[in-house]
Amino acid sequence: MKQYIVLLISLLFFSCGSDKIIQLPEISQSEITEIFDVSPAYLFYDVTQKDSVDLNRKNLIVTTNWLVNVDKRLSLKQAIPHIKFIQEKKRSSSHKNEAAKNYFTCHDTSIKNLGFVEFTNVVYHERSLPDFFTKNAKLASQKSIIEVHFDTNKNIAIQQQDLLLKTTDKANFITDLNEVTIENATVYLSFNSALSFQDYIYYKHQLFKSKQKLKVSENEFIY
Repeated sequence: MKQYIVLLISLLFFSCGSDKIIQLPEISQSEITEIFDVSPAYLFYDVTQKDSVDLNRKNLIVTTNWLVNVDKRLSLKQAIPHIKFIQEKKRSSSHKNEAAKNYFTCHDTSIKNLGFVEFTNVVYHERSLPDFFTKNAKLASQKSIIEVHFDTNKNIAIQQQDLLLKTTDKANFITDLNEVTIENATVYLSFNSALSFQDYIYYKHQLFKSKQKLKVSENEFIY
């Protein structure tokens, strides 16, 4: 079986057997730094073609842990449809291994090696969070729901139903979120599709690292 070591080449940002380059998203102090029994997929950014995305999934093995290497320069609008596509391929396979997980591969700057962010159970919705709640009124009425809308890095809105609790920014959103989040609340994340994959991974990783260990919904929204 393919082992974690074969993915070390990703740290150099090269794809296997071609001249294409991937710039991995950067994180620091990852909780996951070693994964075994893996197979890779690649999402390339093409500087010469606007909105061009090249997915290479030919090395994926459905029974393994998947390491998805996404170029940090891609926007969520570019990357998420392809990520959803490969997720569905694995979920619908009759040969899938229920214990196998999915991870985004990152460059952990604190150890100058690879780090990983798991997304196995994330369900991506290419729609707005308000639209989702409109069609799920019973869920929307719960007072234990906190919404975080990442519009830009300088404009992040934290809401409870229609009540704006706080407007914050990239540097302060974890502190502000912890201050306003009520006990046993579930946090729903909503991202502007124009945000880069680097931005997305930064926010996800900060939530994972939060000392408060916030309960974050597996449903994520890209608008």
